[in-house]
Amino acid sequence: MRTGHAFALRGHSQDFLTFDHASMSSATDLNAHVFTFARRPRSGWLGKFASVILDLPLALGWMRRRLADYDVVVVSGLWNVATLAARLGLPRGRTPYIVFIHGMLDPYFKRANPLKSFMKQLLWLVNERVLVRHADRVLFTCEEERRLARRSYWPYSAREQVVAFGTADVPIPSQTQLAAFADHVPGLGDRPFLLFLSRIHEKKGVDLLIRGYAAWLRLNPGTSFDLVIAGPDNNGLRDRLKELARQEGVDSRIHWPGMLKGHAKWGAFRRCDAFILPSHQENFGIVIAEALACARPVLISDKVNIWREVADDGAGLVETDSVEGVTTLLQRWTSLSDDQRRLMEDAARATFSRRYDLNSAVKDLEHIMLETIQERGKVTDKIKMEVVAQ
Repeated sequence: MRTGHAFALRGHSQDFLTFDHASMSSATDLNAHVFTFARRPRSGWLGKFASVILDLPLALGWMRRRLADYDVVVVSGLWNVATLAARLGLPRGRTPYIVFIHGMLDPYFKRANPLKSFMKQLLWLVNERVLVRHADRVLFTCEEERRLARRSYWPYSAREQVVAFGTADVPIPSQTQLAAFADHVPGLGDRPFLLFLSRIHEKKGVDLLIRGYAAWLRLNPGTSFDLVIAGPDNNGLRDRLKELARQEGVDSRIHWPGMLKGHAKWGAFRRCDAFILPSHQENFGIVIAEALACARPVLISDKVNIWREVADDGAGLVETDSVEGVTTLLQRWTSLSDDQRRLMEDAARATFSRRYDLNSAVKDLEHIMLETIQERGKVTDKIKMEVVAQ
């Protein structure tokens, strides 16, 4: 959505082709006209099957009539009905197209769900492979994502390119932000803390964080900082994690404010000492970019795909996605002097400005699009794009 607004400010335009029902798609939010082909809301495997039978023919007919009106098509993601429409309507066509992978070729998912991965291998052979192989560009948000994609499904062939990816700059600090956050964590007081802010999900390594934090406290019983674990719990894990914290004897040191939005979210970033995310898999992590934008060092696992950039820039610390890795992260962080922490805060903000600021990302994507269009023999400085997304 933010990218669409930024493109519009640069004189470009975009439309969306989606298989979401009209009630789930907002042209206002997307700053675009939305063409939706779902006659009613659909969910689950039966919903996908119904969409293939009932909605896909409408979308393909629309694509045959309208694709020539666009300078370039962007396919957002893989493994959905929109991807099938793209594969049937785009390869060998006259309109250039780009596929944005968004972390969906990470080998982690093969290990996490082997049966689902086997089914995806079959789909890859007949659908995604063709789409990716014929794309004018296949885009990745960092070098690690590109490297991992080559180990995902066989056979793999793509015209790869790493593109900048980012988010809008953060609001200026204010007392309103700090007060809003304080309202969500009344038990925290003025104690220092590390912030986890993401979905409460198994792949995020929250259990590792609790166990690693408990192990670190046993090594450093006089420490004063707490943990704030914030985010939506869509899988019912929070109660189990709270019980784990109780068993580890750290339940009084961990605060669970739930999902933080608006002023409370920015207050959490501004108030924390550092941001921590020991994920088992993370493609990019907008929350990491937001933490960097707030000049907060990030303590992350080496399964977060931008870990090399963070380490190279001195914008945070990196360890393995394990209890020992979390314990080491905390030990390294608390061993830093005040001057070293201030240098890391400055490096965090510099990393955001150089690598993850939305304006830089938009310019990079704009350049790739114009290059792709010109390779097909057309010259333009105002891009009209069609985004194909589920």
